[in-house]
Amino acid sequence: MFVSFRNRYLDVLASVYIYNEHRGYTSLDRVLKAVRARCPDKPEFIAEVEKHRGDEHKHYQMFKRYFQLQGRMPIKVDRTCGHIDHFIESAFGCTIDDLDTDAIIADGDLFEQLCRVIMLTEQRGMTQVDVLLKNRFIKSDKALTRIFEVIKVDEPSHWLPYFHWLKDNGRVTARWQERATDFWIHKSLMLLKLPAIFLRPNSARLERWPDEDDPVVAKPAEAGKTSSKPATAIG
Repeated sequence: MFVSFRNRYLDVLASVYIYNEHRGYTSLDRVLKAVRARCPDKPEFIAEVEKHRGDEHKHYQMFKRYFQLQGRMPIKVDRTCGHIDHFIESAFGCTIDDLDTDAIIADGDLFEQLCRVIMLTEQRGMTQVDVLLKNRFIKSDKALTRIFEVIKVDEPSHWLPYFHWLKDNGRVTARWQERATDFWIHKSLMLLKLPAIFLRPNSARLERWPDEDDPVVAKPAEAGKTSSKPATAIG
């Protein structure tokens, strides 16, 4: 019984993480577009966001490899298990897919808000990794322990660029309403949505890897040219 509970816990956890890592790096392609357009004179900021995108892709690949070595696909989860999905919907009133990138580029207040949402989401992720690395189920799995150790090292560089941009430009680094939203999203995921998946027998599994449907994204130097490779940097 204990072994079954542990295995189910790790299966659900890794499945939720692979969804969020994939959602993260594909969404950051649009963030990069906004950052490059609004801050062309800030190459360090652009490079930091590019690293953030690359790290998210790296983390996705680690979880993908984790499942491949087990010979099975992740449990099928959707945006109901995505922290950033819920945060974007709360802050902007639309899904990530419907977010108007051009409007964010044109409106400094919207860009500021996007930076805060990403910053708070990444801070939450950093805190959660610290918790997981103390979890006895995680510690009993060497592969997952190693994955979360890598994520722990990467996480600080994911929220700091947005914090520094907000601070350097005299913007609010976090509103109490946004912190409250972040808190309640986290609690609803931990107490409601993830347990619901855990307790659901015979959960459906993905039939295709999420990255099989990734769009082709041109790198900045290749803008206007035909490219067969996505703009991916694996650290």
